[in-house]
Amino acid sequence: MNIIAFVSTFFFMEFVAWFAHKYIMHGLFWNLHEDHHTRENEVHIFERNDSFFLIFATPSMLCIVLGSHFSIFYLMAIGFGIAAYGLCYFLVHDIFIHQRIKIFTRSNNGYLRAIRKAHKIHHKNRTKEEGECFGMLLVPLKYFKSEWSK
Repeated sequence: MNIIAFVSTFFFMEFVAWFAHKYIMHGLFWNLHEDHHTRENEVHIFERNDSFFLIFATPSMLCIVLGSHFSIFYLMAIGFGIAAYGLCYFLVHDIFIHQRIKIFTRSNNGYLRAIRKAHKIHHKNRTKEEGECFGMLLVPLKYFKSEWSK
């Protein structure tokens, strides 16, 4: 049961992240996300967009702490599923795609190249409207087809 809760939560977070990116980051909280699109070529360690880490980490920590305190192990599994997705997001988005830490700079893997290409398409638009490719791990099939055919 706990493994199912963990894995289900991890995969569900892709849809939560897509929704939050499209409707919250490019909506009500654009003021926090905007520098991620407009300061992309500048050298910086932190940006206002990084505050979303705290927004997503809060329910994870609450689930882990409350689940641990009240011995509700599936709640802990949900919290760890959210945290695992957050770690994956950091590794893929911040390290692999944006190269904020230069440790994984090249890949011949078609899946990873497709993710990077879709994200670059997302960043072509510098405004909060008319964006595309809001997901991280699941992106439109056309990007996979173009990268796997190389």
